[in-house]
Amino acid sequence: MDRPQRNYMIRTLAFMGGYLAVNIAAITGAFDDLRGAGAWALGLVVAAPVAGQIWATLALMRESDEYVRGLTAKRFIIASGLAMAVFSAWGYLESYAQAPHVPGWFVYVLFWAFFGVIAPFVRTSR
Repeated sequence: MDRPQRNYMIRTLAFMGGYLAVNIAAITGAFDDLRGAGAWALGLVVAAPVAGQIWATLALMRESDEYVRGLTAKRFIIASGLAMAVFSAWGYLESYAQAPHVPGWFVYVLFWAFFGVIAPFVRTSR
């Protein structure tokens, strides 16, 4: 494994470890009584590893050779576009067809799901 990919893996484990720890604590009820500023702070604490993971992916692109950079960028752009399109469509369905509400953070889940699904098919940076 080359250095950029090793750095990416370490960063991913660090950010997603924190993300999992906070969410597991939330699921088990550790923050059930949180109100006001504490609840706002918790929301930002959970969002921080999400931003960190996006930074880790961008750092991978910055540290990699042209091929990996182009390939990762193409996958990132396609996954972002698909996630925004699907989440926007669902938002319109919520507004006009009374579809059940989906929380905004789900767009992040969609992004990585699309990234994983398209990665094997996007094999060139062209």
